[in-house]
Amino acid sequence: MADQSLTTDEREHGAQFAPKFDAHGLLTAVVVDGQTGDVLVVAHMNREALDATLATGKVHFWSRSRQALWMKGETSGNVLTVEEVLVDCDQDALVIRARPAGPTCHTGARSCFYRRVEMADSGAALVKVKT
Repeated sequence: MADQSLTTDEREHGAQFAPKFDAHGLLTAVVVDGQTGDVLVVAHMNREALDATLATGKVHFWSRSRQALWMKGETSGNVLTVEEVLVDCDQDALVIRARPAGPTCHTGARSCFYRRVEMADSGAALVKVKT
């Protein structure tokens, strides 16, 4: 859990890393390609996933569906190697700049964000984009 003794000013402007997990013990992690800046994946981390990421330099997440820790690429080999971890102002979300070892999405796409929403007469439609 986050350090509750920090004031808002200390949390927002201080040098202490004190991640603020939500009621489920999670925070949002947005992983971007360290070279291109493209968004690769958005997932969640609990304390164990965050600690494993910082200790190993490989991005780990908490799977809400499996209720288990997992390292991105542990079965495919397409790991995400951490280059930099950024935390937002109130320390409840991360941006991780990483070097992908291959496709990031389980579909085989380079990024999980491979479709754009476009409005048509019939409503919203998904259109594939180059990733």
